[in-house]
Amino acid sequence: MISAFMAFSFAGGNNGYSIKFKIKGLPKDSVCQLAYRYGDKTYLVDSAKAIPNAQGQIAFSGKEKLKGGIYLLIMPKSKNFEFLVDQVQDFTLESDTSDFVKNMKVKGSDDNKAFYDYLGFISAKQKEVEPLQALMKKSKNNKDSIKIIGDKIGKIDKEVKSYKADFVKQHPKTLLAQILKSTTDPEIPEAPKLSNGRTDSTFAYKYMRAHYWDNYDFSDERLLRTPILYGKMKSFMDNMTYPMPDSLNASADIMVEKSRANKEVFKYVVYWVTSTYESSPIMGMDAIFVHMAEKYYMTKQAFWTDSTQLAKITDRAMTLKPILIGKYAPNLTLKDSSMNDHTMYDVKAKYTMVYFWDYDCGHCKKMTPKLLEWYHKNKSKGVEVFAVGTETNAEAWKKYIKENKLDWINVYDPYYQTGFKKTYDIYSTPKMFLLDENKKIVSNRQLEIDQLDGLLEHLINQKAIENANKK
Repeated sequence: MISAFMAFSFAGGNNGYSIKFKIKGLPKDSVCQLAYRYGDKTYLVDSAKAIPNAQGQIAFSGKEKLKGGIYLLIMPKSKNFEFLVDQVQDFTLESDTSDFVKNMKVKGSDDNKAFYDYLGFISAKQKEVEPLQALMKKSKNNKDSIKIIGDKIGKIDKEVKSYKADFVKQHPKTLLAQILKSTTDPEIPEAPKLSNGRTDSTFAYKYMRAHYWDNYDFSDERLLRTPILYGKMKSFMDNMTYPMPDSLNASADIMVEKSRANKEVFKYVVYWVTSTYESSPIMGMDAIFVHMAEKYYMTKQAFWTDSTQLAKITDRAMTLKPILIGKYAPNLTLKDSSMNDHTMYDVKAKYTMVYFWDYDCGHCKKMTPKLLEWYHKNKSKGVEVFAVGTETNAEAWKKYIKENKLDWINVYDPYYQTGFKKTYDIYSTPKMFLLDENKKIVSNRQLEIDQLDGLLEHLINQKAIENANKK
């Protein structure tokens, strides 16, 4: 906590920062926070209390300069506003809680003067567009009116683009210029004609993907402390990339290679992709995590990780790699209730559900009867269940099987000699793996029964199409 007196008396300069605020409507004795954006997160720098009897004045200072980026003043009752921090870090912002942008007065910072001029301009243009958009909805059946309104909206859009382009041209090195440039999409030219005379309907997508990063400067570390890179990466992966591991891996590599222009940007990009896909709820996305771990962490390019972190990431990736979708499932030979061996690869079925469960697990007790019903419904379609009991209490396991009439293949490892928990990453139950007739993994996630129905139907239809194409 920095005292109000010290904050206002600190001069700033080359070796520190001194940022003052005067906010009309700020409650007396308010405690406010100075924070900055970093990807999709907000991080606290410091907190300070409003100066008593000083009409909403509050200040922050430090002996070391802040790193450039978008910062926030966070006030009580969830109110906040953004401002820019760059080279000049001794300035004052004065405004009103009723409308921060409209009432903003800037002293000592050309960066923030330009920033709030831009926000004011955008606000004014948005007010011009809103009634036109409302009118457009009402005129949806009148082509002439729609064209006239569309032309007016287009004119405003051109004014906004011109404003941004002029500022970038006149002040290319400023943080605001980089923000404006990096949030400007490339202009897509008219699609060429194909040999049949038709327009290439995929041209716009292909052009946008190829030029997606044209306006983003990966060497500018200041942009890390904005939401821009996070937003662009997420959009590139979610909207500009086919949602399959090979395509996503290629897109990830494109971003990583561009990020080598700055080591901190490289660190953020590699970390973001890796952590995003390690924890993705979407089936099959763990393949991207494995790719990132093998290509960037296990090759010792992730300079920010220590030996303990690297060992954990490596172990996790090597555990997941053999059980990714498309891999042949690791074979298992386990005992049934009579201590006879059953080998998973000997199961003759078009689809094998490998079901890891525990007779004493609450979630398993809910899922097991549902899966049993699903099994009976789909057995005629070539479905078999290879149900692996994860605990070693044979009597309790046998009793549950008998009482609940589990008439699928029931096996367990009485002496835990196979290490199947490590092999199949069983850290909780139940867990399912659906295999095709060749024992390739087609699903490695816990699915609800309706999702299993949909997946099975999709696989059967896909197989029918493949067989038809062979004829």
